[in-house]
Amino acid sequence: MSLKFGTSGLRGLSSDLEGPPAALYATAFAGHLLQSGLARAGDAILVGRDFRPSSPAIAAIVIGALRQVGFEPFDCGTIPTPALALLGLKRRAASLMITGSHIPADRNGIKFYRPDGEIGKADEAAIMAIAESISAAGAIEASPAAAGDASHEAEALFLERYAGLLPSGTLKGLRIGVYQHSTVARDLFVTLLTSLGAECVALGRSDIFIPVDTEAVSADTIDQLRRWVYEHRLDAIVSADGDGDRPLVADEAGIPLRGDLLGLIAANFLGADVVATPVTSNSGIEAAGRFKVLRTRVGSPFVIAAMEEAVANGAKAVVGFEANGGTLTATPCTVNGKVLAALPTRDSFLPALAVLALAAERGEPLSAVASSFHLPVAAADRLENYPIETSAPLMTMLRSGPGAVAAFLAPIGIPARISDIDGLRVTLADKRIIHFRPSGNAPEMRCYVEAATDDAAQTLLHQGLTLIRDWAAR
Repeated sequence: MSLKFGTSGLRGLSSDLEGPPAALYATAFAGHLLQSGLARAGDAILVGRDFRPSSPAIAAIVIGALRQVGFEPFDCGTIPTPALALLGLKRRAASLMITGSHIPADRNGIKFYRPDGEIGKADEAAIMAIAESISAAGAIEASPAAAGDASHEAEALFLERYAGLLPSGTLKGLRIGVYQHSTVARDLFVTLLTSLGAECVALGRSDIFIPVDTEAVSADTIDQLRRWVYEHRLDAIVSADGDGDRPLVADEAGIPLRGDLLGLIAANFLGADVVATPVTSNSGIEAAGRFKVLRTRVGSPFVIAAMEEAVANGAKAVVGFEANGGTLTATPCTVNGKVLAALPTRDSFLPALAVLALAAERGEPLSAVASSFHLPVAAADRLENYPIETSAPLMTMLRSGPGAVAAFLAPIGIPARISDIDGLRVTLADKRIIHFRPSGNAPEMRCYVEAATDDAAQTLLHQGLTLIRDWAAR
């Protein structure tokens, strides 16, 4: 069985989640809500899903399981995860999002939300314990069911969240492509950007699920973005991952902007005084922002925990973002006279709006806006089909001591500082940075780098990927 909790919900092969396993984890989540007093029998519970082929069947089984244990499910359809979470907060209802996010279509997962927001690591442990107890008691039935439709309410509430955040006509004169592929954010992006005055061009809409990783955009995708900006004379291209919680924004040349740059711009846009972001986000953020930075492990539960601690310590405007650009808010923030309610889950719309608004305000192309922050050049990529049976021994070796790290990195450079807060992050003697980290929710090994120039960053990234690929082949 491939199913496990990672950096963001339960993930695994679709074939391992379909049927009784989906019912099992939905039932376990319901049990946790009841046992912890977070919900009562008869309460409403929301279910959303992405466009991958297995998601409708899994959602139907989840709905059936939730109804069987006494909840009243509502089907929110194919909507962005932040839209589902926002409706859950408004209704004070728990929710489940059936999605594998950016990972391939043969995989899927479930993201769980309590009535007060995204679950944490303690909730994950409780859900797993209840699931194990149910499994030990015998087989569980998988009975698909339908539910009342709440999709229009969820979409309307999400659009209302951003209505009036920017002055009318802010994006007038901008020609923006929306790479629609198979993201559930595709139509809402067009609606929202058009309402702000932009001329939108829909691009690449697909009935076949396309896994777009906004943190490691493929070379083929970048080539396509470059062709589109030239062909359609675009000022930018906007998109998101499968469930719409990670942004993809490309400049007037079709080059994707770094997610952590988008998060930085969003935090400044919101007037944050404290920002929580993982160690994998750019090392230049501390100097480029107007806020205190809290570094965390990778994953929204850790970012949320740091944000909650900042709020408890009296911070007034608390924002979080991940290296993929997904932006979270732990407190209300006021922009242009509008109070934006807290939404402590990743959102792709907020950072996309923030960077487009900044470009419009300055009257500059996105590439100029990006370069004005003077961040070190960063790059990231991953090796797929890199199972934990391979990555775990590699990480054990790297954590065995400075000598092991120095020997492993000898073809690249000399280590100066080492951090193992999440994976292994090494600052080399010449100030370059390389970071190896196994994915928390897929059989992948990620490599993050920073250097002074793009060529140097790409060279270091290639060298890092080669090292971990060669190590696996031994």
